[in-house]
Amino acid sequence: MIHTSFNDNWQTRRKVNPFAELVGSVAPFLNVTLPHDAMIGQDRVPPDGAVTMEGGAGAYFQGGVFEYRKTFFVPEELRGKRILFEFEGVYRDATVHINGDYAGQRPYGYSPFTVDADAFLRYGQDNEIRVEARAHQDSRWYSGAGIYRDVWMLTGDVVRIAPDGVRVATLDVEGERAVVEVATRLRNDSIAPRTLDLAVSILDSSGNAVADDVTKVTVLPGEYATARSRVYLRQARLWDVDSPHLYTSQLTLGDAGQWLDSGIVHFGVRSLRLDPERGLRLNGRGIKLRGTCVHHDSGPLGAATYARAEERRVQILKDAGFNAIRMSHHPMSKAMLNACDRHGMLVVDETFDMWTSTKSGFDYSLHFPEWWERDVEAMVAKDYNHPSVIMYSIGNEIPETGSAVGAAWGRKLAEKIRSLDGGRYVTNAINCHLAVITEAATLQQEQQEDGENGAGINTLMAEMADTTNRISASDLVTRRTAESFGVLDIAGMNYADSRYALDRELFPNRIILGTETFPTRIDRTWQLVEQYSHVIGDFTWTGWDYLGEVGIGRPRYATPENPKPVFGAPFPALLAGCGDIDITGHRRPASYYREIVFGLRTAPYIAVQHPGTHGKTFIGSPWAWSDSTASWTWPGWEGKPVTVEVYSDADEVELLLNNRPVNRAPAGPAHRYRAHFDLPYEPGELCAVAYRNGAETGRCRLASARGPVTLTAEADRPVLTATHGELGFIALTLTDPHGTCWTGADRPVRVEVSGTGQLMALGSAAPESLERFDAAERHTYQGRALAIVRPTAIGKIHIRVTAPGCEATETTITVE
Repeated sequence: MIHTSFNDNWQTRRKVNPFAELVGSVAPFLNVTLPHDAMIGQDRVPPDGAVTMEGGAGAYFQGGVFEYRKTFFVPEELRGKRILFEFEGVYRDATVHINGDYAGQRPYGYSPFTVDADAFLRYGQDNEIRVEARAHQDSRWYSGAGIYRDVWMLTGDVVRIAPDGVRVATLDVEGERAVVEVATRLRNDSIAPRTLDLAVSILDSSGNAVADDVTKVTVLPGEYATARSRVYLRQARLWDVDSPHLYTSQLTLGDAGQWLDSGIVHFGVRSLRLDPERGLRLNGRGIKLRGTCVHHDSGPLGAATYARAEERRVQILKDAGFNAIRMSHHPMSKAMLNACDRHGMLVVDETFDMWTSTKSGFDYSLHFPEWWERDVEAMVAKDYNHPSVIMYSIGNEIPETGSAVGAAWGRKLAEKIRSLDGGRYVTNAINCHLAVITEAATLQQEQQEDGENGAGINTLMAEMADTTNRISASDLVTRRTAESFGVLDIAGMNYADSRYALDRELFPNRIILGTETFPTRIDRTWQLVEQYSHVIGDFTWTGWDYLGEVGIGRPRYATPENPKPVFGAPFPALLAGCGDIDITGHRRPASYYREIVFGLRTAPYIAVQHPGTHGKTFIGSPWAWSDSTASWTWPGWEGKPVTVEVYSDADEVELLLNNRPVNRAPAGPAHRYRAHFDLPYEPGELCAVAYRNGAETGRCRLASARGPVTLTAEADRPVLTATHGELGFIALTLTDPHGTCWTGADRPVRVEVSGTGQLMALGSAAPESLERFDAAERHTYQGRALAIVRPTAIGKIHIRVTAPGCEATETTITVE
């Protein structure tokens, strides 16, 4: 079927009661282009104000009911054709009406779905489509709301290739030879049998035809038929994380020489093998998953899913050392899947955050028993041709996994997926503590009575993580989760690395994946991953900071007023604060630490804790890093003590300040890849030198910003294309004349966009703020902010940025 973008010329507003509208003023519609997040433009309010999305879980944004409408013309020549609308994602509980008539619905906010429009259209005249979306206390993180992914209009003949009807599978790979099967599902809505010709051509990445096939297929009236074309690639190039080669399958459907339909599918040729002795093998080569969990929001853009935003995120995560993404906790967007295919990023795609037990007041558990099969089918259909997808997760931290009935549900989901796709593995991100939550309190009390009383605050913070680990390794968990783990190909474990060695003995055939782990313990968990062949990887929470679950990773220090740890953060907190990468795409110190632990960086890295917290007791959660930044610019703190962290895999690190030795300290794995130095702050240059066996292995330098503050604006790409999903990202930085970031000179920046583009969002990584992402002015955070623009036509986008005390700066982006 012909896919035409249906993103333009929509209008939206909060849903209005039609009876109230009869007697009151008409609520205005706002013109929008999809994708669109209706929630990100709402005012945030404290919990004692209007009803909010679970308060801090939803970053204090307001939920509600949002309606969209669009008027479109259907020409007379389309009469007799088949017309569908494809929605890649509407959050949540969507209903679709065409010309006032109910046409379809989808409760789950992350499933793509289609609506058959034929019976409702008026040909040769204007038509109206309306979509309603509801978001209210149904998510544990910021969900966004509305039509936040792309919409397509599909048109085709009565005899056609069905939507998502082409599935390409690698049947065999041996040396340079590969056997590929292209299965094409055809539909005949006519009243007579049709005998058709289906031509399949396989192209390599350069567009050269490398294989082809023609198949005769008869489709009976009112039925589907599947045609299978087996083709042979005699010099196959394999898809791999380091060389993600993609092929294209072009299909043409004809009848006696007359064209009926066509289709294009991109795919990769690769093999997967799995066993407890050799672990996971991709194309015969062992691979450990250096993984990250990510939520779906794009920071300043909210939940709106733009292809370029997804690709940029995948690129940055790959450059930071990750080779795998676990989409948490719902199916991944098509745009991100495409990016993962192109950049060699492996994917664990996840179904649900809940089954039959409610986690939020009005969540998907209310629809799960009726809709789960259709949503699993939609996810597999979306993922099938993507070589990046190696694993499906049937859930995240499902409380039912500790019961027999819950295990039976897990078996249903796992077998459903296997019936749809037998070429990938099935896991479930099980939280062992949660699986025995009703008995966990008693078990925890017994364990505490066996330990020491009167623990200090640091011990208590460590206990938060250790308690979960101890419970996870208990006999109770072993018994209660045995069946739930047994239905899986890979046992996904959240915060349960205490089972890695234990299960090697108890369950010698069990293969384990750390589906969610604490970022502050990556050195220990990664050591276990490398030590045990049956542990195939680690997924940190999380690689990219996100909206909602505010403050779970926020660095905290004890004060007389707040001596104990507190989860979450009060209004106007905005971010979780626990990502290796902040919401603007800037790498934090934790990212470089992880890169060193992974063995991907030999140079040391310097991070400096804020002088104002020196000597204070850290009481952050296990998701919280210190408040360190890569900065040696601390005006007003001259002569005051400061703690410097140096990350290194070397034996020893020497710290120099203005070419003077400060001290030496051991580092490397035995010291958790860290060396700490306390010294008085003195502007200038800080340098860390790493040594192994007495020989220097690398250096890292930080210089203090000096002189006037300069405002810079740098676009990520000088040329954009005038296509849907395209965006430009402009990094705004306060620097000194030498380019050193002025981290202590934050101020508001204002962005003006003219020409063939519009400002979509302006944001920073500030963990709390009352400013809006859709405003033209925003304060920098630690000297940085990010502007995002969307091209509207071919031409030039002119961006002008101003800030108090700085000369204005301008940059131009070409749109082709």
